[in-house]
Amino acid sequence: VQLQASGGGLVQAGGSLRLSCAASGRTSAANVMGWFRQVPGKEREFVAGITRSGGRTDYADSVKGRFTISRDNAKNTVSLQLNSLKPEDTAVYYCAATPRGWPLRGEYHYWGQGTLVTVSS
Repeated sequence: VQLQASGGGLVQAGGSLRLSCAASGRTSAANVMGWFRQVPGKEREFVAGITRSGGRTDYADSVKGRFTISRDNAKNTVSLQLNSLKPEDTAVYYCAATPRGWPLRGEYHYWGQGTLVTVSS
């Protein structure tokens, strides 16, 4: 599975962004898809995950109520809507996929290249 993320950019605090990730190749292996983020010098952290059907989602406590993950299986895409952004949301965001099922915070096997989100105060 190849993953291509896009949609990052510079936004003021309180603003919104929408990240998208397109999957190609053996998309049948993208059963669970998710988003992670990483700040230089820190470990990569889970942000959100979604099952293939979209019926189950999971979010990090730090983004719950502000971010929304969704997927379009017909287009092989997963998106992350980022609302009410804070400076501490600044990071490189990565989309990821795995053929396994629940839990959504488990190991992921395929990774995109990352897209930078910068939130100014």
